[in-house]
Amino acid sequence: MNLSISTNTQAILLLTAPLITGKNGSGNGELLMHGEYRRYARQLRHLGLVPADLLGTKSAELLRELETVIPADRVSRLLDRGFLMSQAVERWQSCAIWILSRADPEYPKKMKDRLKEDAPAVLYGCGQPTLLESGGLAVVGSRHVDEALIEYSEAVGRQCALAKKNVISGAAPGIDRAAMRGALQAGGRATGVLADSLERAALNRENRNWLLEEQLALVSPYDPSAGFNIGHAMQRNKVIYALADVALVVSAEYEKGGTWAGATEQLQKLRFIPVYVRSNGEIGRGLEGLAHMGAQPWPNPQHSDEFLAIFDWSQSKRGKEQPKLAFQSATQDADTQAADLTHSERAIATIKTGSDVSVSGESQFEAQRNTDTSPDGQPAREPAQALIACVRDILSDLFASPKAEAEVAVALQVSSSQARLWLQELVREGLVEKRTKPVRFVVQQKRLL
Repeated sequence: MNLSISTNTQAILLLTAPLITGKNGSGNGELLMHGEYRRYARQLRHLGLVPADLLGTKSAELLRELETVIPADRVSRLLDRGFLMSQAVERWQSCAIWILSRADPEYPKKMKDRLKEDAPAVLYGCGQPTLLESGGLAVVGSRHVDEALIEYSEAVGRQCALAKKNVISGAAPGIDRAAMRGALQAGGRATGVLADSLERAALNRENRNWLLEEQLALVSPYDPSAGFNIGHAMQRNKVIYALADVALVVSAEYEKGGTWAGATEQLQKLRFIPVYVRSNGEIGRGLEGLAHMGAQPWPNPQHSDEFLAIFDWSQSKRGKEQPKLAFQSATQDADTQAADLTHSERAIATIKTGSDVSVSGESQFEAQRNTDTSPDGQPAREPAQALIACVRDILSDLFASPKAEAEVAVALQVSSSQARLWLQELVREGLVEKRTKPVRFVVQQKRLL
């Protein structure tokens, strides 16, 4: 990536960027805010001009002509920060950080087309910028989650790598980093959209290896030295969704936090891409709330072709509003509602109940209860006994290598609590061995023979 910056980008930096070169920053409170710059740029376009014209020989005359939008003396003071900008740019380039503005042809077209004037005026980044145009799966979730969800997110990242799809996330601790790590360690690609501290992330030793291998791109709409700001963390979510083809929300707190805010904005307002929610394990009120807004249940693809089919469907539905789906009430019985459910609603009911609901209105387990005898005329086993027998039968294939509880749940497409109950029973029977540090389960092969 060429680290030099265009004259247009220089002008935009002078107008909008804090140009933080020291711990306390430039201290300039006159920067054009996003809405102000948007109006200013709109007027420039109306006059047939570009930001670089503000640095030309006729800049004073031009500033007076734009006085009705922003006072000329304010803009002039911002444009006089040339020396400060040169210091900042030199510092960024020493960290291999590049800068793009909306006026540059290399600026991500997909994001510009989707966000239009709301696209960040400037993007700072490091790594391969072409990754920003490759689309992929946005994986987002909470910072503070248990180990099972970390492993789940890493597994999703590995699926992306196998399917040659880019993981796009916020690079925050927890779900975001786990998904990116899973993809990168599997030889895939990842794009991290940071809300703060890009400079520090660019110098991180582990990140540098992925950056040099062109597997990773880190990008931020905020000054590379800027610290954490909750407003920035909220606003960068739209960038994550604007760069992606499909989104998966692994966890979210109900009506709280950046993950919830970003997903609800996408579902209710922006609607760039389909949004899915994790559909196995304990989903919680947050994911259930997103489903009520139209989020789809993640289909838990087992193979790359199934994974890629999600993107094929999403491409065909692009630009259309997602159907309004709802989780089934926890107080209602799935069997009594099945006849009234559409195909999509049955998928949502599957998330809530942990069992499939048939088109005819009779659930799998209702059908099993109505079968009093087996094909040979002998009394049928209880449903729970039959089900655990099926689980025993597939163990030798499932446990080709030691598996975590979360991996068992994903493979069997059941909740973590259901997988835990089965594993406890099979450990009690001596068919499965539980290992520690880390906790993994493995089949006792001799007992299966």
